[in-house]
Amino acid sequence: MPGLLLFTLLAGSFLGGADRPFGAAGPCARSSCTGIPLVEVAAPAPSSVWKFSRTQGVKEGESFAAITKTADTTQSDPDFAGLIVRCAPKGKIDVLVALIRPFPPRSHPKVTIATSGGGTLTVEASMAAAGAAVLLPDEISAFADGKWQTTASLSLIVKESDSEIKGVVALNGLREAYNSLLANCGQ
Repeated sequence: MPGLLLFTLLAGSFLGGADRPFGAAGPCARSSCTGIPLVEVAAPAPSSVWKFSRTQGVKEGESFAAITKTADTTQSDPDFAGLIVRCAPKGKIDVLVALIRPFPPRSHPKVTIATSGGGTLTVEASMAAAGAAVLLPDEISAFADGKWQTTASLSLIVKESDSEIKGVVALNGLREAYNSLLANCGQ
């Protein structure tokens, strides 16, 4: 029963019921809700910020920098985590789609990328990080360095066999985060 109550409260907050107490048939003012428990739900952040990280490489002293942005959870499947832009060897930049549920490591999913400005592109990708990240082709990094920096958001669909994972990532702050990444790539 506690699990059902928690699920109901969470579902209500995600489905717009946060302005009503649990069990109420409709909206009620605080003064008229005596005896009915009210649950305060914080409004979701409009969008997360780009997070910078540095991971240790396999060689002594080797490290890699990356920026990540989490998915807009209100518009994304639960298995879609977000977007990663990372420094790669030989001065390259990689763009990856992070997933919660991995695909087989040797698969080559089709990824459809749509910008909020209306452009759409479908590419064949490969897997990285034991199937939990989809590595987009090299030519996609040019978009992160250019057009995406003035685009509000990306919609992505990752298809492999009969499986499809959809997600949306807000791109606000990409220009600053990307420039910070570039400044840290060679370090």
